[in-house]
Amino acid sequence: MKRKTGIVNLVVLALLSGAAHAQAARDYISVVGSSTVYPFATVVAEQFGRTSNYKTPKIESTGSGGGFKLFCAGVGVRHPDIINSSRRIKSSEVDKCAGNGVQDIIEVKIGYDGIVLANSIKADTYELSRRDIFLALAKEVPDPDGTEKLVPNPYQRWNEINATLPATVIEVLGPPPTSGTRDAFVELAMEGGCKTFPWIAAIKKQDKGRFKSICHMIREDGRFIEAGENDNLIVQKLRANPQAIGIFGFSFLDQNTDVVHGSLIDGREPTFEAIAAGDYPISRPLYFYVKKAHIGAIPGIREYLAEFISERAVGEEGYLTDKGLIPLVGEERAAVLSDVERLKPLKLARN
Repeated sequence: MKRKTGIVNLVVLALLSGAAHAQAARDYISVVGSSTVYPFATVVAEQFGRTSNYKTPKIESTGSGGGFKLFCAGVGVRHPDIINSSRRIKSSEVDKCAGNGVQDIIEVKIGYDGIVLANSIKADTYELSRRDIFLALAKEVPDPDGTEKLVPNPYQRWNEINATLPATVIEVLGPPPTSGTRDAFVELAMEGGCKTFPWIAAIKKQDKGRFKSICHMIREDGRFIEAGENDNLIVQKLRANPQAIGIFGFSFLDQNTDVVHGSLIDGREPTFEAIAAGDYPISRPLYFYVKKAHIGAIPGIREYLAEFISERAVGEEGYLTDKGLIPLVGEERAAVLSDVERLKPLKLARN
């Protein structure tokens, strides 16, 4: 079976390389994936197009989940070369890729980002705990009477959760399930708040599936509104509705401070410095993944990689840092540079 897969890959690569060199196929880099990474990748692509002899890469915002479906569908010019992601690739996605002949995948961590809960500057800044967030958005919550049982979420206003919060209706605009931001949000914010109830935290040791269903399931009664993959659209809706809160990456807050401000989470303001120091509780790494089989077949991929991880792009004074990316530093940055230089394939345990 391995021999057969290897032969198929060689045939695909031969066709891919020949077509590219003959300019009969695709002569530009195709990138899909995360709406959070999209603005960073777009800036790099534009810089790359201006300063190199290659065409400007085509960047599409599909969401991390949707991007991995496209990326893992196969090898060849019909399939993307690169997937941007606001979370790490899942083992199930590694399996999916491998099943379709996508064997060697290069992982590139580009930096860090914070997930913010922001609202219009026309309204007061919220001061939320992760417990508040869980109680506001979970599908089921601990019974308000104090017993250790779950009930459908009864909370309609923020002050019903926490008396120090305003008496406004809970209305949160957030990403859909295909978004890496959604994945990170439920893991870092929702689960973080969920675990503040000791009896729920204890369930994790007994039944991880049950624990996840409690902590990660978002209510479906209209208090949480899926606003799509376009974070700029959420910002626009917050401008029009001062009562609502939106969930998106720090870079969108950083670029729209004239429109929105970020909530304090567990007493920490979402700032560049707080995220870089690891003090802001809802932060996550950002990645992109590359098909090694496409390097050398699609023109410019190696050079695009070099631009994206260059000091001028993602260094502490880089142009992506100016856009809100929290850069890697020290040994972590050195390790990424080394892996990319060697085109080292990802090593991730498969299911």
